[in-house]
Parts: sequence; C-alpha cells; structure tokens
Amino acid sequence: MGRGGRHRGRTQRKDFKESRENVWKRPKSDASVDGSDNAVPEQKPTWEPIVTVNPNFEEYYKKQGIVKAEEWDLFMEILRKPLPAAFRVNSNGQFCDEIISILENDFMKSLQAEAIEGGELEAIKPLPWYPKNLAWHSNFSRKEIRKNQTLERFHEFLKLENEVGNITRQEAVSMVPPLFLDVHPDHFVLDMCAAPGSKTFQLLEIIHEASEPGSLPNGLVVANDVDFKRSNLLIHQTKRMCTSNLIVTNHEGQQFPGCRLNKSRASEKGISENMPINQLAFDRVLCDVPCSGDGTLRKAPDIWRKWNSGMGNGLHSLQIILAMRGLSLLKVGGKMIYSTCSMNPVEDEAVVAEILRRCGDSVELLDVSDKLPELIRRPGLKAWKVRDKGGWFTSYKDVPQNRRGGVLVSMFPSGKYLKDSTETTEKNENGDVNGCEDGLKETDISVVDATPEEQAEEVSDLPLERCMRIIPHDQNTGAFFIAVLQKKSPLPEFQEKPNTKRNSTAKSTDSTEKSPSKESVVTVDAGVPDESAVEKVIEADSNIEKNDSLEPEKKITEGESITEDKEANSSNAGGKRKVPMQGKWKGFDPVVFVKDETVINGIKEFYGIKDESFPLHGHLVARNTDTSSVKRIYYVSKSVKEVLQLNFAVGQQLKIASVGLKMFERQSAKEGSSTLCPFRISSEGLPVILPYITKQVLYTPMADFKLLLQDKSIKFHDFVNPQLAQKATDLVMGSCVVILSDGEVPVKADASTIAISCWRGKASLAVMATVADCQELLERFAEKTPKTEGGSVNGSNGDSGGPLAMET
Repeated sequence: MGRGGRHRGRTQRKDFKESRENVWKRPKSDASVDGSDNAVPEQKPTWEPIVTVNPNFEEYYKKQGIVKAEEWDLFMEILRKPLPAAFRVNSNGQFCDEIISILENDFMKSLQAEAIEGGELEAIKPLPWYPKNLAWHSNFSRKEIRKNQTLERFHEFLKLENEVGNITRQEAVSMVPPLFLDVHPDHFVLDMCAAPGSKTFQLLEIIHEASEPGSLPNGLVVANDVDFKRSNLLIHQTKRMCTSNLIVTNHEGQQFPGCRLNKSRASEKGISENMPINQLAFDRVLCDVPCSGDGTLRKAPDIWRKWNSGMGNGLHSLQIILAMRGLSLLKVGGKMIYSTCSMNPVEDEAVVAEILRRCGDSVELLDVSDKLPELIRRPGLKAWKVRDKGGWFTSYKDVPQNRRGGVLVSMFPSGKYLKDSTETTEKNENGDVNGCEDGLKETDISVVDATPEEQAEEVSDLPLERCMRIIPHDQNTGAFFIAVLQKKSPLPEFQEKPNTKRNSTAKSTDSTEKSPSKESVVTVDAGVPDESAVEKVIEADSNIEKNDSLEPEKKITEGESITEDKEANSSNAGGKRKVPMQGKWKGFDPVVFVKDETVINGIKEFYGIKDESFPLHGHLVARNTDTSSVKRIYYVSKSVKEVLQLNFAVGQQLKIASVGLKMFERQSAKEGSSTLCPFRISSEGLPVILPYITKQVLYTPMADFKLLLQDKSIKFHDFVNPQLAQKATDLVMGSCVVILSDGEVPVKADASTIAISCWRGKASLAVMATVADCQELLERFAEKTPKTEGGSVNGSNGDSGGPLAMET
C-alpha cells in the first residue's frame, strides 16, 4: 500500500474511533445550523450526549438487590455503553452453511483490525450458548456499523442478507425465550405479543428445521399483536421466511379468542362434529408481554430520561391478565414462556408468583437450569420491595388506603394482605383471622427478621429461583427475564369464570417502550374460558382505534360454513352472554377459500402439478370473494387450513391480518398473458412448490443463469447456449421457472436447487424477482468465480433499481 493508502487508513481508523465515542448523541432542539451572516454569533454544537443518569433508577435497583453491591459499578458502566449488534442466521435458508462460512473465514479476520482499534479482542463471534453457531455477536453497535466506512462491506452484507431472509438482526437476549420453549414441528404455537416479529421468525425456523426434509410441518405459528401498524411490521418481518404455516392476527392479547365450537349449535347449522379441531388450543405459548423496557437501555438510551417506578406498577395488572389468558389457551401438558425486557421484579417475579397462586397445582414453574449451560443467568428473586409515590413498601399492610388503587397486593412477594401485628387479632365465626385472606395468620408467611424500627421484608415461599434474569454485564448484552411454565391440569374452576369484583382495580396507565400503543385492561378474570364474554373494558387510551370491534355483515362470504345466527345475537334467558356478531372485521379483507375449479384446474394443468403430490384443493385462499378479480392466491398448510375451517364455523372470531404463503399472482400485462392460466408463481412461493412443477421449466447452465440475473431480460437469440433459444421458444407464453443446472437435468428439485421465477414473452425471457434476490445469488456465485479487472462479477452492471417487472 502506498503512502496515500496508509494515510487514508489512518484517517478512517481515527474517524472510526471518534464515532465509537459519540454513538450516543442526539440533536439539541435549540441548536442552530444556519451558516449565513445572520446566524447566532456563538454557534452551539449540533449534538449533545444523551444523559445516562437517573437517580431514581439507581436508587430503585440498589434497593431491589438484583446485583451484588460489589458488582454495582460494573453493572452501571455496561448499562451506559451502546448495545453491540447481534444477528441470527436462518437455519432453513438455502445458503445457511455458506453464510456461516463467510462469517468465520472472512469477516472474523477482516474486521479484527477495527476491533483492536476500538479496544475489543474480537470483532464478531458466535454466541456460545446458541446452537450450531447460528447466532452472532458483534462488538460494534448498530450505529457504528451504519456510520463507519471501515465497516461498510460488513454493513452491506448484513443489509442484503437480512432483506432476503438469510439472517435476522435481533438483540441477543431476545433470542433466548424460543430456545426454552421446546417447540416441535407438530406443535400449535401462539406468540401473544409478537411484533416486531423476530421471535416469531425464530419459532417458524424451529418448526421447519425439525420437520422432515421436503415436507411442510404439521404445526403452525399464530402471531398476534394488538397494534395494527406493528402487525404490518410483523407481516413484513415474517414474509422473508416463506412459510405457509403462519397466521398473523390483530387482537388484544387478553381477549384472544379460543374459537370453541358449540356442538349443539354446530349440529343445528349442519356442521359436521367430526371437524379436525373444535377449539383453538396451543401446545406452546410465548407470552412476551409489554413492559417498561428498562432492559433495553443500551439500545434505547432515551429511557434513562423517562424511567420511573410507576411504569412497571402501571403494567403489572395487564401483564397478569395476558399471562393468565395465555395459560387458558394452553393445552394440558403444554408449556408457556412468560418474559419481559424489564429488570423490575414487580413486572417479573411478582407476576409469576401471582400466576402460581391463582393456578395452584395446575401450573408448575419449571427448573431449566440444566438447559443452555453457556448462557449466564441469575436465579429469580424471592424478596423485593414496591416503590410508589408514597415511598417504599415491604408489605401490603403498610400501603395507605389512598395508595392501594395503584399498589396492589399481588405486587408483593407473599401476595397476601398481612394484618398489622399491632392491630387486635379477631376471629370470625368460622375461626379464621379477620383481615387475612384465606384465614392465614401473619406467622404463616415467611418474613425476614427485623428490629421494631424496621419493616419486615416478605420472602416468597414459591420456587421463584427457577426464573431467570439475564444481567447486561454478564455477557455484554441487554437485560431480560424469563420463566418457563407448564400446565399440568385444567385451571382451577374459579379461574374459568368471570369475576368482575376481583380485578376491578386493574389499570394500565403508562405507555411502554416495547409497544407504542397502550393495551386495554379487561375487568374480568384473565382465566376466562374461550366462550365467556368480556363485557367491560377499562380503556387505557381514549384514542384506541375503533376498528377493534366486530362489524355485522349480512352478506355471506364464500367459504363460510354457517350463516349469521340471529337468535344467538339476542339476549339469552338466564343472563347468558351474547354471541359475537358474525361477519367480516372492519378494515380487514375476508379470508376466503378458493373453490373455483376453473382457476384451480388451470393452475394445475399449466404447471403440471399433480394434486396427490401437492394438493391445491382446500389449500388455496384469497382475500377477495370475487374470484374473477383476485390478484393474489395464498397457499396454506394442512394445520392452517383446519384453523381457518374452525374460524368459519365459529363465525370468524379471528381477526386475520395475514395468512399463509403468497403462491400465485395475477399477471395483468397485455403481452404474453396466458388464457389458460393468468397466474404466475411468486418468488416467495417458488421454494415450496418447485419440487412439484413438471411443466414450464427451463434448465439453464451457469453462464446463461448469471446473464439472466445481470441483464434482467434476455432475447432468445442472446443466450450463450444456443440450444436454450429453442427450449425457451417451446415454453407456453406466460410464467415459467428457470433452474440452474450445469449437468444432467435433475429428476426432482430439492432444497439445494437454485431457481428463479421468470416470464416467457414473445421473443425474450424476463426475471420476475427483486433486485435483492438477484444480487444475493450473484454474490453467492461471485464467491466461486474470479472477479474481472473492474471488480465486477463477469460484467455485472450493478443495477440497483426497484422490483423487476416483465417486458411489455
């Protein structure tokens, strides 16, 4: 390298070092950037460091004792540093092994100089506790990776692979809960508060990875989120997985419907009692609840300024209700993860303790200390205090009457109201001590010995040490709390009935960092059964969208199994609840099974798909009742099909935002449109349907395959291999699939087959794939092909336009 090159290298490293010191800065609201003569004489800097001090935060967590006193300074030091970036390689991605090889053999070495310059030993490394080296930790923050030229190649690599679905950028501790859920490929899994979708993507990876090669899993994932905008983010995130085993819903988690089919009503409506499922119950539930989010301080430093103890107190009741609803939807024998990105015991151990008290022996808190031994975690607390505007409290009996609306008995370790020992102990006619719930005496609850001047500290007698708390300075991560619960038997009967009195004080008054929209808190017991009504709701936000209610729909949509039950919508004798109104959800297109034989048979004939090998009947759905105007057709797995059939039978209780895998799209261009089949195969659906296509397939050697990716459209006579011109001409005009094949024509495509969706025009072939998909394939090929003098791959033009379209 010449002197100029060395100088540029030193300059870049200097800029890189400076940026590492300034990654946590935000613009001043009053800073002037005016460069004219009229500017303020004394220019203020445009950026100022974000404040990372909050005395209330420090006092709170010192009192709670989540770390030892000798660790406190290190704990706070790490919290004030930006969070290192982390990402996960998609285990089902076609190039999974190649990407891991690139990380190990290229970036681990090429980024080492930058890591040393920044004071780190390693630039990137696999997370030791994540299986198969699939998850990676970078010693650079996300902002550093974006802003520094020395990391530009690594940044571009992450962006491209993330866009095409080969990797997912995700906080390291956020990857932990799905690993403890023990998901199998035949499991029905519910992600109750799923947005933005990284954990949902992870759950889908697990059920697909464990299934038989070349087959779809028998299970599914239902990803739910209350916020409509976040649901769209969730759909965008999970679309990269290319799965037909996913349903995305838009419900308040505490009111998620169980879709229980009433047998007597089903027989009245002519619905067979032999439906595959008659209730929506889950083998696994991930209940990652909205929380105060102080475990994310390193990636969201603005929380330093906002944090107060009331944030956790205000969410405590909602968190209990969400968890109880999750357990009520769980099958006996199933497992549920309760997790938060908060360090606050009021949101963590206190919620788990209340769940165990309500459920008794029907739910067990599992000991998973032998799982993932390389993951450093701390046992859950058995003692903690509650902070309120009125001060610190160690027991509910110490809370003044005027503060008991915001400080609940369930927030304390015992979860009981302990009568003050100075008060006169009286017995009622049953012999129980007045003032103590369940007739418990004060001596029945474990307390820490205290002097008369001190308040006795409660200690829970539940096995809360089985919970896990991940602390930032243990492995340079964020903070997280996880509890693994197993449903041993049906929930107690009193948990299966509404109890408006019990939760009448439930409130949710604070917004959360995790979910931008506030949830509504139900004023009935969270363990209500699937058919019970939720009559009263305390609105946590008066601006909650009004689209969250069922709209009556008189027109019966295609695919419905029953018509609206008018009698059920009227009040029943005996004060029974009203059945939800049937019909479409306002603002959501209906989900309709495609039953048009002309459409289905046209697709089968055009692509040579045999129904016995890849059934289309009953597996194709659309979001439009008029088949003639359907633009997209989605493919759903057997498990999703069964849930949709149940949903129709119970009156479409599920508010479905997205379902299945986009398999076919109507091609509206004039030239080349086939009268036999106007639907082309989508890029997302191609990997699933590819092994079953026997027509409209063109096998292409590497030279012509790369030329097609680079030029986007090729005239038949421009193929490198002259035989391809005739083979392409023999195809019917319309959608086709081009498969990379340097040798003999393969008998059947498999997971290693590389193919792209194209359109056969009158005299040319056009790629029907995104620029990112084409670029990713070219880069895979470039790793095995020498570069030309200009640095491009065999004349690649570097086009970076929008999605590719067919010729017109």
